[in-house]
Parts: sequence; structure tokens; C-alpha cells
Amino acid sequence: MYPVLDHRFAPHVSSLAVDLLRHLRIFVAVAEELHFSRAADQLGMAQPPLSQAVRRLETELGAELFDRSRRQVKLTPAGAVLLDEARALLTGEKRLRTLARRAGDGELGALRAGIPPGTMVATLSLLLGACAEHYPGMSVDLQEITTDEQLRLIASGGLDVGLVHQPVDITGLRMGPEVSVELGVVLPRISPLAQLSEVPLAHLAGHDLVLLPREQAPGWYDRILDTCRAGGFVPTGLRHASRPELLLALVSAGHGIAFDQGAVAGKEPRVVWRPLSGRPLIQRTSAVWSAGRSSHPAAPHFAELAADVLARDRTATLHRDDGAPAETGPPRPWAVVYDEATRRW
Repeated sequence: MYPVLDHRFAPHVSSLAVDLLRHLRIFVAVAEELHFSRAADQLGMAQPPLSQAVRRLETELGAELFDRSRRQVKLTPAGAVLLDEARALLTGEKRLRTLARRAGDGELGALRAGIPPGTMVATLSLLLGACAEHYPGMSVDLQEITTDEQLRLIASGGLDVGLVHQPVDITGLRMGPEVSVELGVVLPRISPLAQLSEVPLAHLAGHDLVLLPREQAPGWYDRILDTCRAGGFVPTGLRHASRPELLLALVSAGHGIAFDQGAVAGKEPRVVWRPLSGRPLIQRTSAVWSAGRSSHPAAPHFAELAADVLARDRTATLHRDDGAPAETGPPRPWAVVYDEATRRW
């Protein structure tokens, strides 16, 4: 059986440990200087308290640490043995304090982060690369989760931070920087609307609309339909695609149109992307995390990195004369693999 520590004595034990470390620090300074006065100057304290601290340490350990019989101070055999151990202990204490500070600042440990379904692999690569660069001691567990599920897991403590499409109810949450993206329309290349440089929403009348399932981001889903109705476009039918590849397949096959920022459309030669007249659809994305005391210290850092990555990834996408997006810049050095079973990257 292990002895049970009576917590009534915990403050006393803690103060003893801190006092011992302070006395060891004084001992090391005297051992290195071999002069009580110079050691006191080095530590910024008066000599009498320093001498008293050394005496208390000797009494506590039951051994004399310095030979004071002559004018020159020397280490006793016991003092020589203690010096190496004291240095190692003080180095360990410094490392412990550094680790505790870094962990408290969110630079170490694991961060469970949610991302919206359908997030582009290139975006995930940039995000993981930024986390590895800025916080190499932190492990990021990315999980592809719907907006409502992210909010539920954050509230229950099952997720540390989530990247969600607005609007969402942020009661009890903190929200990071918001990144806004103007969405255009993805059309079959053979559509007459593909000849336009910009497409008014009302011109989309008579088409089905391909959307991500509502459960992935209910607030954003409803806002899209409200904006369409206000702009004169009431879809003849709604189709749902949980992955970008299915969305492109449906549009290219003539089963509807879709809204996107352009990056997805560039991967399918049978479709084109055109901006919407008046830029009526603005997708806003931000990271959210718990506002309580138990919130992960790395969550705000992740929010900042995610906003920066989303902004940079968006500005790295240009549009050719035919309206299709073209990726620019050097190849991405990060590889991301998606596991369908666990919905994790």
C-alpha cells in the first residue's frame, strides 16, 4: 500500500520543497565562488542571511558542506558530492518550469481540432504545416465533423477547438478571426450561362441546386437558400453531396448547379466557375472554442493559424480567362491522408 498524503500538509510540503531548492541555489553559488561575500553579491542578498541558509541546509542534510577552518572556504567531501547532484536538480527544476510554461501556453501536448466536411486537402496540408512550424511540440488531431457536432463536442469537452462556417450560436464560446470568401457558381461547361462573365442569381432559375447536407452546417445552409430566394432564384429541386467530388460529378452531369469559391471547380474540366453578380454569397469561417476555464491554451493559437492559412490559401487561387481557377505557388510539401472509417486526417 502506498502512503496517502494528507492534503492538510500539502502547502507545508510545497514550501519545504521550494525552500530546499532556494537553499541549494545558495549552496551552488557559494561552492562556485568559494567565498560567502561574493556569492551573496552574485545572488543580490546580504551575507548574513546567505550564511544562515547554508547552515540550515547543513543541519537538514546532517553533514558539513564547507570547511571554514581556514581563511579560504573549501568544499568538504560531502559538499563535493552534493554539488553535482544540486546542479542536476536545479537544471531539472528549470526544465520543469519551462515545460510547465510551454504547456500552459499551448505549445506542447495534443490538440483535438474539428474541421468542416469537404475541406480541401491543400488547405489541410497548409494548416498542418503551419502548426508543425509554429508549435513543433504540439500534436494536432484533426477530425472531420459537422458544425453541430463540433459545437456539441466542444460543449462536452470532447473537442478542443472547431473550425465552423457561420452563422452559429456562440453562447459560451470564444471565436477566432473570421475569414470571408465570396462564392461564385459552378456550372456545366456547356451551359449558356458559362458564356457570362458574371451570373445574376435570378438567371439560375429553373436549375436544381447541389448543396452540402444541411446537418453539416445548418445556419450556413439556411442562409444560402434565403439569399437565393431574395435574389430571385428558387431551386426547382435540392440535391445533396457530402464530398466535393460528388458535387462536381452532379454538376458536370447536368443535375444542377452549385456554389463554391472556385478551387473545387478547377479540378473538373467539364465545369466552369463564374462569380455571382453583386457578390451576394459570402461564406464566413472561424474557429470557436470553449470560453470556460478548462479551454485548451492552444485553441487561440490554432484559431489564428487557421485564419491565416484560409486567407493565404484563398489568395493563392487565381482565375484564368475561361473562369476556371488555377493554383499558383510552389508544390505543397505536406501529405495528408483521410481515413474514411474514423473521419480523421
